[in-house]
Amino acid sequence: MIKNYLKIALRQLRKQKMYAAIKIGGFAFSIAACLLIALYIRNELSFDKSYPDGNRIYRVVGAYHVDGFDGKGVDWPAVMGRTVKADFPEVEKFGRLMPNSLFWGAGSNELRRAENVENTHEEGFAYADQSLLDILKLRMVYGDRAHALAEPLTMVISKSKADKYFPGQNPVGKVMYLNNDKTKPYKIGGVMQDLSKTTHLNYDFLLTLTGVKFWDDEQTTWGAANYSVYLLLKPGVNVAALGKKINDDIINNYFIPSMQKNGDKNAARIADALKMYLQNVKDINLHSYDIHDGMQHGDIRFIWLFGAVACFILLIACINFINLSTAKSANRAKEVGLRKVVGSQRSGLISQFLTESLIYSFFSFVLGLILATVLLPYFNVLASKTLTMPWLQWWFIPAVLISAVLIGVVAGIYPAFYLSGFKPAEVLKGKLSIGSKSSVLRNGLVVFQFTTSIILIISTVVIYNQMQFILNKKVGFEKDQVVMIQGTSTLDNEVKSFKNELLKLSSVQSVSISDFLPVSGTKRNGNEFHNEGKEKTEAGTGSQFWDVDEDYIKTFGMKIVAGRNFNPALKTDSQAVIINQTLAKKLNLKNPVGKRISHYGTTRLIIGVVQDFNFESLRDGIDPLVMHLANNNSIVSVKIKAGDVKNTMAQISSTWKNFAPNQPIRYTFMDERFASMYADVQRMGRIFTTFAILAIVIACLGLFALAAFMAEQRRKEIGIRKVLGATVSNITTLLSMNFLKLVFLAIIIASPIAWWAMTKWLQDFTYRTPISWWMFALAGIVAILIALVTVSYQSIKAALTNPVTSLKSE
Repeated sequence: MIKNYLKIALRQLRKQKMYAAIKIGGFAFSIAACLLIALYIRNELSFDKSYPDGNRIYRVVGAYHVDGFDGKGVDWPAVMGRTVKADFPEVEKFGRLMPNSLFWGAGSNELRRAENVENTHEEGFAYADQSLLDILKLRMVYGDRAHALAEPLTMVISKSKADKYFPGQNPVGKVMYLNNDKTKPYKIGGVMQDLSKTTHLNYDFLLTLTGVKFWDDEQTTWGAANYSVYLLLKPGVNVAALGKKINDDIINNYFIPSMQKNGDKNAARIADALKMYLQNVKDINLHSYDIHDGMQHGDIRFIWLFGAVACFILLIACINFINLSTAKSANRAKEVGLRKVVGSQRSGLISQFLTESLIYSFFSFVLGLILATVLLPYFNVLASKTLTMPWLQWWFIPAVLISAVLIGVVAGIYPAFYLSGFKPAEVLKGKLSIGSKSSVLRNGLVVFQFTTSIILIISTVVIYNQMQFILNKKVGFEKDQVVMIQGTSTLDNEVKSFKNELLKLSSVQSVSISDFLPVSGTKRNGNEFHNEGKEKTEAGTGSQFWDVDEDYIKTFGMKIVAGRNFNPALKTDSQAVIINQTLAKKLNLKNPVGKRISHYGTTRLIIGVVQDFNFESLRDGIDPLVMHLANNNSIVSVKIKAGDVKNTMAQISSTWKNFAPNQPIRYTFMDERFASMYADVQRMGRIFTTFAILAIVIACLGLFALAAFMAEQRRKEIGIRKVLGATVSNITTLLSMNFLKLVFLAIIIASPIAWWAMTKWLQDFTYRTPISWWMFALAGIVAILIALVTVSYQSIKAALTNPVTSLKSE
């Protein structure tokens, strides 16, 4: 019997090649998309699951509300970890992490073995406590984890970096130099297994915090915050209650007294402005999208979005399968009638149709797996992942087989009952039972499909428009034709000579030495400024405090709106500052030039005001900024003339070799770095574009199925109309208008939803493009054209059918 079912099913598949191709192709495409999304979700959910005590590891997070600004962060004073450990017996251990590139050694460095002369650029440096290794129980390849960071000037490196610098050796005890600084020889205290790609800790080098003091009192003050604090709690601790106790204790017993002692007027409102809580290490990846911690994260909102899309795709694929099956019902009606006449039971017919559905499902899964494998590299680029197909995982093939059976049954159950329900007497008389005459379900499906498609089209257009707006907006400085040469701190005192040699090149306009730049990945800090004499009476204003040289403003094309630029020939300029317009407003300085501001007890003369420029993402506004004359020499920025960029870079590289023959030049263009600040927006645009195309393809399949169904239902009506003189264009218009009405309804429903969603999304940007009417018009026109192209085939085919064929049984 089963063999007979299979034979009939394969015969039907060969007989209806086009419909079989659409069924299998649509199913396969949906299955491939669902599989890729499932791999993405599985990867995101696997982050930070490898720590043996993961359920008891937490980091301290602060949520703050200051002057109408809300934010979250993980930076705390150096003293906080040991204070929490001392005050709360629920805490078993604490460990600190300090990845802030503001401090020498963290972030990136030029690295070399002590006995070598050539430097290699490396990313992924962070300072860490010895106790952090113990909390995370990092696996060691060489060395003793319990003492790997216990001594000053030691570091732990990853296995891959050990193999790179010490191939085939145990490097424990070996010495390495960072940035050619021989005064700080770092001894390797251990080699750890490479950290998993599914961890929020993306570091290859951990520098010890033992004996580290970045300035006097840095390890004891409550007035500076640069460390992430991780806690290992004792078993059975009530985390929420402990978090509240830590919040009350730290704020009331440490922050407020420290601020009051220093005369900080913000002390009175710190209890309302700051709320501390504990975040489990397993939640960091997906639940930190709104936390400023300088790390790359996933986003739980994307997990829900991707999961919903996967369910939607699969659901629509199943319904399209049903539509295509019922649309061809006339072709199977006589078969069902004859088989019932000769004794077939309805249960047998149901089994037959379910077998056909299962065959379609299995073929679709095979093709879907092939498509998923082929599309995986593109999906990895789309989602910034390195996913692989889990062919060798024990659960993968059984999961695929079970899914194929379930989807085959779900998709085939309705057509099986529908087709097996035809009455033999009516069928053999030529009266085809069409089952339920209600078209609400089918029309509703088309409206739903096109509503989703139009929402995605509008979203894609808005995101693309916002991206172009950001990249082309005047940001207050010149980002084009600026080359950022990195790793120049290894030149030490020769960096100014390097600058002077670059200025001799005819293609170079200006050169500046500073690693505080208006693009991501460069230094940032936080300081407090007061009007002179108001330190004890007014709350301070938070501001950036950047070290720049005298050519900084010229190199970046900034505009001084009051006062003058720095003059290194004037000794007094070493204590002078240039502020931006935002700080002048915050301090209520109408004529700032000549006024003085204080900074932790030091007063500084304002000699100039620079026009506001965006030095952070355009999601945010412009923060206060103070620039002063000082050296920070890890980046040299070169403004070059337009023209032969290739030749210019060759000249710059040649100059670099004269100063650093043992270190390859490393540079980026500022406009590229600026664009990379919005990589997440570009990624979202690609995702929405892909989903829009996918939704349109699925909607077209559904529309094609409905067009076929309607043409089959109205074939006698069409025949009569043709006999009475209707033309092909009349009939095509008649059939197409029904579907265009559905698309127009979808446009009406989709437009307010898309407007609301995109308005919410654009609220993340302080600077944003308006949502214009033409975006909705464009999406509507695209949807209408797609609908017309999709239904035209069936409409024209029905209009061209010989009326004799349709009416011969009448």
